Amino acid sequence: MRTTVPIVVAFISGVVLVVAFFFRDNSLIGSFRQEFTVWLSIIGGFTLLLGVVSIVRVNLTAVARRKDAWPYRILTLISVFAMAIPAVLPESWSPLFGRSNGSIYDWLFTNMQSPMMSTMFATLAFYIASAAYRAFRARSAEATLLLITASLVMLWRVPLGEAFLNLLPGHWTEWLNTYIMNGANMSVQRGIIIGAALGAASMSLRIILGIERMYMGKG
Repeated sequence: MRTTVPIVVAFISGVVLVVAFFFRDNSLIGSFRQEFTVWLSIIGGFTLLLGVVSIVRVNLTAVARRKDAWPYRILTLISVFAMAIPAVLPESWSPLFGRSNGSIYDWLFTNMQSPMMSTMFATLAFYIASAAYRAFRARSAEATLLLITASLVMLWRVPLGEAFLNLLPGHWTEWLNTYIMNGANMSVQRGIIIGAALGAASMSLRIILGIERMYMGKG
């Protein structure tokens, strides 16, 4: 029973959402799709709550047992509650609560989270550039072509490189945008998207038919 009911629910939900794609929203099947979409949002909200409870429990256990880097886990817990509590309290209590301009949530997001996100992405960009430098070796004709293309694209994406390309004769920036970014790059991206869509469709079909049961903790 514990296995049959989830499989039946997944089968009915999947079939209704697939069939409803071919019907209008004001039809009976379309109304079922809208209802299932609402339930999907509700379940997604509960999964977020489960994630918050899980990260709090894991970090509390690590702090209680004095595991490695436990002071940083205390900072994680403080950050979670500092962002969560002001966001759920009503603004009528105080202008500092809620998510409006000038609130605690807004100050923490603007002055702490945004700079940390910028720092993280800047660090990732540095490691990506260093990894690309090590990976792009002109050992074959294909690798040489990749090296030249990547160098031109990286030059085009930074203001200094764009200014340098504009000094060269011809319209290098327009050529890069037309033939590389909107031509070769776009075709490769679409191929990857098609492959990912086929993989998602096959996985969805396996879940609907009850072949894939990893969502129930079973293989």
